[in-house]
Amino acid sequence: MTALSVNINKVALLRNSRGCDEPNVLQFSQDLIKLGAEGITLHPRPDGRHALYSDVYELKKNIDVELNVEGYPSEDFLEMVCEVKPDQCTLVPDPPGALTSDSGWDCEKNMDFLQKVVARLQAEGVRVSIFLDPDPVQVNFAMKTGTDRIELYTQSYAESYGTDSFEKVFAGYFATAARAVELGVGVNAGHDLNQENLTYLKQNLPGLAEVSIGHALISEMLYQGMETTIKNYLDCLK
Repeated sequence: MTALSVNINKVALLRNSRGCDEPNVLQFSQDLIKLGAEGITLHPRPDGRHALYSDVYELKKNIDVELNVEGYPSEDFLEMVCEVKPDQCTLVPDPPGALTSDSGWDCEKNMDFLQKVVARLQAEGVRVSIFLDPDPVQVNFAMKTGTDRIELYTQSYAESYGTDSFEKVFAGYFATAARAVELGVGVNAGHDLNQENLTYLKQNLPGLAEVSIGHALISEMLYQGMETTIKNYLDCLK
């Protein structure tokens, strides 16, 4: 079973663009849950351009599905996560001004830092996932950090889907996920996944526990509506 976690950053971005509370992030999340979303993801950034720390606190108190909070593990971010205690924290190596996540961790180079962060979060009862490029070697180092899961950065998967290079690209994802399963590390995936490319990933990637999808899903809702879009994604994951 692969869980669908909806990233609501784009909803928060729309809210912030008018300086008001419409659309309401909590209400939108609750509506997604009623339609079958099995988790809510948000990635508050230092500039507050979309999801805010205050959104994290409100969602934790008011939703009854898994809450996944993504972000670079700065001290401010870690203090917030340790106080809120979401179900999962996904660590990403984004610099403060990043437009969006665009690479995974070099776990070998950042081993000491990641080990301390992972241990700190796990001590608060938070499951940890590390954002990772499709590289089986990095899984070996990720395991040594003590992480519970990895999240595969799927941009190259999405970009190559349907092209002549896809088979070669997907082989890297398959090998990375298979290595994680072999080592007992859980596998998540996210970035640029959509209704067109998700079914193949679900059917062919070993051990896929959860996908986090935001930009495409919210964009598709503009044409298909909320109910149809969520149903289509859940169908992809059956």
